[in-house]
Amino acid sequence: MPRASAAVAPTPVKAFFRVVTSAEAREQLSAVAPKTKVEMVPVVAACGRVLAKALIAPVDLPHFHRANMDGYAVRAQDTFGASPSLPIYLKLVGSVEMGKEVKRTLKKGEAMRIATGGMLPPGADAMVMVEYTEEMGDGTVEIHRSVSPWENILRTGEDIKKGAQIFSAGRRLRAQDLGALTGVGITTVPVHCRPVVALISTGDEIVAPHQTPKPGQIRNVNQYSLCAMIAEAGGEALDLGVVKDDRAALEKAMAQALKVADIVIISGGSSVGTKDMTVDVICSFPRSEMFFHGISIAPGKPTIFARAAGKPVMGLPGHPVSALVVFALFAAPLIRMVGGEPPATAFTPSRTTRATLAQNIASAPGREDYIRVTLEHRNGTLFAHPLPGKSGAIFSLVKADGMVCIPHDEEGKEAGEEVAVILF
Repeated sequence: MPRASAAVAPTPVKAFFRVVTSAEAREQLSAVAPKTKVEMVPVVAACGRVLAKALIAPVDLPHFHRANMDGYAVRAQDTFGASPSLPIYLKLVGSVEMGKEVKRTLKKGEAMRIATGGMLPPGADAMVMVEYTEEMGDGTVEIHRSVSPWENILRTGEDIKKGAQIFSAGRRLRAQDLGALTGVGITTVPVHCRPVVALISTGDEIVAPHQTPKPGQIRNVNQYSLCAMIAEAGGEALDLGVVKDDRAALEKAMAQALKVADIVIISGGSSVGTKDMTVDVICSFPRSEMFFHGISIAPGKPTIFARAAGKPVMGLPGHPVSALVVFALFAAPLIRMVGGEPPATAFTPSRTTRATLAQNIASAPGREDYIRVTLEHRNGTLFAHPLPGKSGAIFSLVKADGMVCIPHDEEGKEAGEEVAVILF
């Protein structure tokens, strides 16, 4: 998709009403998203952070052969042919002490008690589970089952070998990842700084939640949901409050946002209207560039993506459902990419499922429709029920379990068809 040329002065708004497909929008966001700086953080504080470079294992894990279960360390060949009806008897020569190195070499016909995680004695190459044994009280242990070499043993480096890549750059660390890192002795990691996301709401009609709105006014719904969604995407929300429909006020808020934030998100003021001056204000800043003003999706068509002062700026529709759907599809991936994630993972929904449509869904060809659905388990099948509701009805989103995408080249989906559901 060709880019608009850079602009350093205000440009007429009409020049920017260029609608793109969702695929083109994702491509543009991927091309523009700058990465945040890198910092070193303790592993204990790294959950949810994105690695800035690949990590290599400094040691083998485990660094010794160890038992996977409780039982007896043996030489596998000494157990061959053992069965409940024809057991084999081995001499019991002691126990492996947890946390201590075993120095005694296991000889032919011998066995040692060993607990899960214990170090395999030299000379041993397998372990018989305790349920297939019985101590006889005369210094021998009865083996009821044979084992093959290295059975029930986690060998040196079997989990990961020294020099192998543990994680690639761009990975968002999970709780289990932290355990893996400490297991090989890594205690600090290089991660991208969390993106600071400035959030500006616009509109003369917006009042605070604690206020009783007068006729024509509405409580501020978007600001609170969007701040939470910014945090879920790995960003740090900088709430700049509500700005009235006044150019000077919006310019002041934008200047403040661009000074301290990595990304600016504006809620409202992105549609065609005499007071919708967002595009004009964005283009009044140095190093500004408008990439698109409209995405062929529903809900959420009047969406802006631009750059001002070299930083990405996204304008969301004012209606709550449109704003939150567009945020989930485009703003959240933008935050994740600026925070270090590659586009392939940033745009992949974290939670999806498959369900059968309970009724037909109609769609206008030429745009991508996102239909809110509720899910119901019935007779062993998961059904998706489309929810009616306009883009200003926030409770249509609250009642939904997820949404189904109708591609732009389809006229809808039929009842009984299996579909992918993006879960909320």
